[in-house]
Amino acid sequence: MNTKKFAPSWFASVMGTGGLALVSNAYSKYLFILKDFGIFLTYLNTALFFILLIPWIHRWVKFREYAIRDLVHPAISHFYGTIAIGLLVLSADYLLILKSFVISFYLWVFGAALTILFSFLIPYLMFIQKDIDLKNVTPAWFIPPVGLIVIPLSGGFFINHFGGVIREILVFINYFAWGSGFFLYLALFSVVMHRFITHEPMPCGMAPSIWINLGPIGAGTSTLIILASNSYFISFKDIFFGFALIFWGFGVWWFFMAVIMTIHYIKNLNLPYSLAWWAFIFPLAAYVSGSHSVASVFQLEVVDYFGFSLYFLLLALWTITSIKTIINLTKGR
Repeated sequence: MNTKKFAPSWFASVMGTGGLALVSNAYSKYLFILKDFGIFLTYLNTALFFILLIPWIHRWVKFREYAIRDLVHPAISHFYGTIAIGLLVLSADYLLILKSFVISFYLWVFGAALTILFSFLIPYLMFIQKDIDLKNVTPAWFIPPVGLIVIPLSGGFFINHFGGVIREILVFINYFAWGSGFFLYLALFSVVMHRFITHEPMPCGMAPSIWINLGPIGAGTSTLIILASNSYFISFKDIFFGFALIFWGFGVWWFFMAVIMTIHYIKNLNLPYSLAWWAFIFPLAAYVSGSHSVASVFQLEVVDYFGFSLYFLLLALWTITSIKTIINLTKGR
């Protein structure tokens, strides 16, 4: 791999694989073998993260000018957040699948710190740029808000494991992250919708990013339920659960719109393989997880069956994308 051209979006594969591990574990109640599959994916994802970390660091050391150039690019820069979200997803894998509290907590600390850093740095770099063409605005801009929304995925569970000042700090971080991530998502969603309506379709290579919108919806649904469930100071949790259900409902519309738009690209334009294909995986995994969370809270079996059916689509997309990634990597593309 040429580290000079190492794309920051590589860590989307860690996000996607970790997300698949989480929902495999969740739906092992229907197929017990999925529990072992989730464990396997967690170990695979750990190896994947540290393998990708080597060229990521090497690029910053040896080819810093290229890394900085990508950091200020209006389209590419947002993918820098994938390394931080990858850490947060790994933290959830270790907590919920391997039951390793200590490792999960340290992964979460580093992941949360890096996510918060990028949530300020990337928007700041966009704000101070002289002119950004509307064509550079894509759903990839949702990645920093997604990172903030994902912080409570394991961080919400930590709240009741500590006391005193540490507990209060955890409450502060988790609610600050979800609140700022959610409202940043809403603001950026309006900009992205404006781009969809008033501008030509995105380049074919970026078409999978349409699915990224399922990320904040699905992750936001799950993490809001986790936060409300683990917040000792909230007596009336139903209002949070109700909003999570409404938020999840919007995801149904976006899921089918993403399918329709993807078919449009396949039939009328083109859908060539690129690293952007990993945009199919984590957002869909997040939405499958959100479906399971909603179904568990409200005892809605239909919603759970819907999520379980989407799980097999997710598994198929992960398999195809993984194979294509390996093939293109071995061919030096």
